[in-house]
Amino acid sequence: MQLLNFKVIKLTICLIIGILLGYFFDVNIVYLISLSVTFLLLLVADLFVSKYTRKKHYWVAIVIYLATICIGFLSISTHNESNFKNHYTKLNLKHKDSTQLINFRVREVLKPGNFYNKYVIDILSVDSINTSGSSLLNVAKDSIIEPLKVDNVLLTETQFKELIPPLNPHQFDYKTYLKKQHIYHQLFVSNSELHIISNDKHTLFGYASLLRETINNKLETYNFKPEELAIINALLLGQRQDISKDIYDSYTQAGAIHILAVSGLHVGIILILLNILFKPMEYFKHGLFFKTLLLIVVLWSFAVIAGLSASVVRAVSMFTVVAIALNLKRPTNVYNTLTISIFILLLWKPTFLFDVGFQLSYLAVFAIVAIQPMLDKLWRPKHKLVRIFWNIFTVTLAAQFGVIPISLYYFHQFPGLFFISNLAIIPFLGVILGLGIVVIALSLINLLPSFLASAYGTIISKMNELVGWVAAQESFLFRNISFDIIHVLISYAIIISILIYLKTKTFKSVVSLLFIIIISQSALIFDKREKAKNSFVVFHKSRHSIIGHKLNQKLHLYSNSNDSILNNDKTITNYKVGINTKTTIIDSIKNIYTFNNYKLLVIDSLGVYKTKNFKPTIVLLQHSPKINLERLIEQLQPELIISDGSNYKSYQERWRATCEAKKIPFHQTSKKGAFIYNY
Repeated sequence: MQLLNFKVIKLTICLIIGILLGYFFDVNIVYLISLSVTFLLLLVADLFVSKYTRKKHYWVAIVIYLATICIGFLSISTHNESNFKNHYTKLNLKHKDSTQLINFRVREVLKPGNFYNKYVIDILSVDSINTSGSSLLNVAKDSIIEPLKVDNVLLTETQFKELIPPLNPHQFDYKTYLKKQHIYHQLFVSNSELHIISNDKHTLFGYASLLRETINNKLETYNFKPEELAIINALLLGQRQDISKDIYDSYTQAGAIHILAVSGLHVGIILILLNILFKPMEYFKHGLFFKTLLLIVVLWSFAVIAGLSASVVRAVSMFTVVAIALNLKRPTNVYNTLTISIFILLLWKPTFLFDVGFQLSYLAVFAIVAIQPMLDKLWRPKHKLVRIFWNIFTVTLAAQFGVIPISLYYFHQFPGLFFISNLAIIPFLGVILGLGIVVIALSLINLLPSFLASAYGTIISKMNELVGWVAAQESFLFRNISFDIIHVLISYAIIISILIYLKTKTFKSVVSLLFIIIISQSALIFDKREKAKNSFVVFHKSRHSIIGHKLNQKLHLYSNSNDSILNNDKTITNYKVGINTKTTIIDSIKNIYTFNNYKLLVIDSLGVYKTKNFKPTIVLLQHSPKINLERLIEQLQPELIISDGSNYKSYQERWRATCEAKKIPFHQTSKKGAFIYNY
């Protein structure tokens, strides 16, 4: 493949391999540094030898690739803040009943939950010991007290809590998500437990937050509706915390969520507008250089204001490389430009590799570059307006080819009418962004006319209405699609193989495509056999009891809850998508279950369990039965006791102590997660 002939692409692939190895395997940093220095010395030695012999050694390329893998390995290791000597996790945090005096600074304001305002904080000190590291802060909501702001320095006495892992199968793993951002604990406090040390701004994030706050205060005086102001914040300031769930879901279901995420589309449009604005600078001596420098400064200033999210940093990095290349008056290759930006970003922050937005952005751009020209050749409309909409349609369709597999993997849904919302909005997005910049600029200097503010608010409202209409066509929204990592790899392998064949049409490309298809079929058969296995699950559901028994392709659900509640329960939906089953049979909870020679006895609130001949292997306690567990264990002699989420916490603590004394395993779903047995 000609694409892989570019050296920077090969080096970036090696860097990614190194980052992945460093994430999944823990290797001593000293060893990595030694290995990297060894490779460097080999390259220096070859440089001196080649200077006199003028011979090229083929092993040098291998050394360079291995060195790049080491750099990736070293990058992810050195960026792991928990490896730092002064990281707060190095302190003794294992005493559950002890609290620490924690001094911290607010770094980022997150979208609030139902009961807590959420923040990412930097830990400054613990018990007067200077520390580093980040944590998640949960502050109980209080309508009287204003939420915290970026760069607020506060003091509180509390304890670090472990992040909660997913308690049910195929549930979103928020703990792993935060771990990739080097966040390992969380704090729970009330406003009365917080003591403000400083409100001054100290960081770029703080000053950027202050500017965003100033802009919002100015805009609020012009009577924008809350949903209009939330969209303006998302489009122009990169902040989506205030978008309501209904509007966010509408954009997601309409396939237009990328419009709300500041990314390459927005930065590209802003760059075009700035390029036109700064065009006169080219007529002065060294004007092109200063114009490029000014463009880069403005773009990165915008990135800081937008919160330096993965998508905006990726876009600004890419266009920075493009701007520099244009200033040097050298021809630019799009693949090289994209790959250089990836290389730089991953060196700066290797965990970007695991960011969903980062992955979707680059896959979309690569797909547009590779596929859109081929789609564009299918039809060449003569009318200019039709040609514009055809180009937008082909770009949107090409981008979907790039993101569909990974989008299905993460979100398990596909908006069938994505092209309608994109065709209706993207042609006017430049006007919306440009007018938005003018509205913000005029509001800051108190010169924004009311009619202009009203007109802009109307435009935003009409865009929301259009997206809402597209999202309302539920028959075109395909939900709950089972799609795992094997399907993702197979999909991309087939897409790439087809592209190679269409571009080269050689015998070798045909053989490669057929080979990929055979491998894909084998992988799908293996995946289907794995998913065909039976399983027995006791789910964790607070105040409820749900049992699942998968037999072949059917899922039997047992619960005393309403059937409609079970059908709409997210825990059950995620599990059904994960095991790829469509058939569900719902029934009431039984007293006895058997699976793979195991016998399970259910003891509910009545506490009835006396049996003469029946000896259960497992006992499941539900709805807080008033029983003497010690006597139960002596009589039934089970191998395992399970307690689900329907039981009182005080009961479960007493049962756990009894099981420990009797040396019987105790599975508490609120702590260990759902009980799962595959057979």
